[in-house]
Amino acid sequence: MQILMEPIGFTSTKADKVPRHWTVSDLEGKLIINEKYLDGLRDIKAGQKIVVIFCFHKSPKFTPDLVCQTPAHKQKTMGVFSICSPRRPNPIGLSVLNILDICENVISVKGIDMYDGTPILDIKPYIS
Repeated sequence: MQILMEPIGFTSTKADKVPRHWTVSDLEGKLIINEKYLDGLRDIKAGQKIVVIFCFHKSPKFTPDLVCQTPAHKQKTMGVFSICSPRRPNPIGLSVLNILDICENVISVKGIDMYDGTPILDIKPYIS
């Protein structure tokens, strides 16, 4: 089975380094969404949180030796599905971001942990 995805947009940030995870990030950036999805953004408001699903487009290709990895902030080797490593069988990332503002197809966010140009695959509501 082959699964094909097309980005709905891309991130924009001026940062050279990004935090390793959204839970430790104060970095601000923008989500530039393709204008053909503009109507899909109409109920998103400043002050809300959103779940952003994206592609780790800069990560090296996954190889079988990466099934277990030692995260930089941990002292032990762990299974890839129990950590947030960008080196995964499918390079899919997830972040929960705070919406600062939205203007047409541009969502200004805080908590970003994605590089400039990261492809956005989907946006979902954050439900606690």
